[in-house]
Amino acid sequence: MNSHDTVVDLVTELEPLDHLADAHRQETLDWLAETKDIWRRRKPATPDPHLVSYFLLVDSEARQVLLCDHRLSGLWLPTGGHVEVGEHPADTVRREAGEELGIAAQFDAELGERPFLVTITETAADPPDRHTDVSLWFALTGAVGMPLVPDPREFQGVRWWTPAQIHAEDPSHFDPHTARALRRLGLD
Repeated sequence: MNSHDTVVDLVTELEPLDHLADAHRQETLDWLAETKDIWRRRKPATPDPHLVSYFLLVDSEARQVLLCDHRLSGLWLPTGGHVEVGEHPADTVRREAGEELGIAAQFDAELGERPFLVTITETAADPPDRHTDVSLWFALTGAVGMPLVPDPREFQGVRWWTPAQIHAEDPSHFDPHTARALRRLGLD
């Protein structure tokens, strides 16, 4: 099976949590049926849209997630990055966990190396850099206080958040799908 077909399978297997999740899943499957050109080849936006792997580092016991103060977007985002040409999205998570946080990826025991959500989001960049990310969301097991080495080129800082803290903030400070991701993981 080629890497494009692997992505199709990952998206097909998703169980939508709401109407928007169902719409994003179907739109992603339609996009994947139309093209095999899904990996970003040239920064920032070629092709548009392109595939991203996000991951939430989750402390289930403390019911908190790690978000990063992303320099380019100015948003508190999950960690992650663009899926390289031919790369399995779970391998992107492994690579980005090491590069951006200095940790080895430990996938959630229940979900394993499968995404729990797919989202379609226009980035916060100014034109002509604005583009659409098709993001597969994964869950990693973490713990508040675990040693992290955040990449200062990517992030101004990192912080563990409870769902209540996220909801108390202006939603425009986060990826627009953060609350839905928390709900899908049973944290909200």
